[in-house]
Amino acid sequence: MFPPFIVMYAAIRSDEPAAGVTAKVLDRTIGALIAVRNSLSSDSVAAAIDILSAARRIEFYGAGGSGIVALDMQHKFFKFGVPSVAYSDPHTYTTSAALLGVGDVVIAISNTGRTRDILDGCKFALNDGAKVIAITHGSSPLVRRATVGLYANVDEDTDIFSPMTSRVSHLAIGDILAVGLALARVPALAEKLAEAKGVLESRRVDA
Repeated sequence: MFPPFIVMYAAIRSDEPAAGVTAKVLDRTIGALIAVRNSLSSDSVAAAIDILSAARRIEFYGAGGSGIVALDMQHKFFKFGVPSVAYSDPHTYTTSAALLGVGDVVIAISNTGRTRDILDGCKFALNDGAKVIAITHGSSPLVRRATVGLYANVDEDTDIFSPMTSRVSHLAIGDILAVGLALARVPALAEKLAEAKGVLESRRVDA
């Protein structure tokens, strides 16, 4: 039986050797990243970084595979001196969103931008004065609900298989935001970041 998730890689044969699978999967991923680079608005990125720089609290929301992306982003952002948390459970993030207010920011990650719970969470956050940065497809309902939209226009049928290239694209956009926030906040955090780096170094064995 031909694996259903292979439909996203139309050029892969059912008897594709490992070398072919490796090259074609990587080529598709690289192509997706280039497409995002060429279409991502630098003005939107700058607006998102400005919002994050002034944030009192940052929450990351994602359902399913996007929840893993949310956790990865939060792992980077908590080092910048802003309270942050990642939620993938819809009951948790919709409740948390309703408790946010002015100065708080939600980063909502969704490939389709059609996940009802994510949309509801963003609505609750906006209703109470928080801002929403959406990492999603440019034609999605989530974009229309966001303060700032960062587009990863990667077409994947997530009803058939787990997202692959979209996930990598979302991670890359998260890295862009993390670097931008670091540039904005690191001068005030240099001593603390150096201390954190020292803690990490102390937990590694000698080479």
